[in-house]
Amino acid sequence: MIDWDAVAPMIVAIVLFLTVGGVIILRPIAKRIGDLLEVYAREREGGMEVEMRQMRELLESMNGRLHLMEERQDFTDRLLESAKEETRRELGSRPSA
Repeated sequence: MIDWDAVAPMIVAIVLFLTVGGVIILRPIAKRIGDLLEVYAREREGGMEVEMRQMRELLESMNGRLHLMEERQDFTDRLLESAKEETRRELGSRPSA
């Protein structure tokens, strides 16, 4: 027969030993994971602001380039129109053969 008066203190001691050992081993790991999650959350929140700023800068750059292209297109249209007018004048002033 099992002597429970001798086994019970051993079971309590083993459970206490495993609990204390688990806390000692797992606490630094859990703390490190918590720190990493906190850093990840801060980076993600800050990353959104950085991403929005980059998107704004990109849109401003594209707006500037589009404005420059519009100016170039207007210049080209005026140049072609003046060339057409000059050609019409030359053709109109030529003597008929």
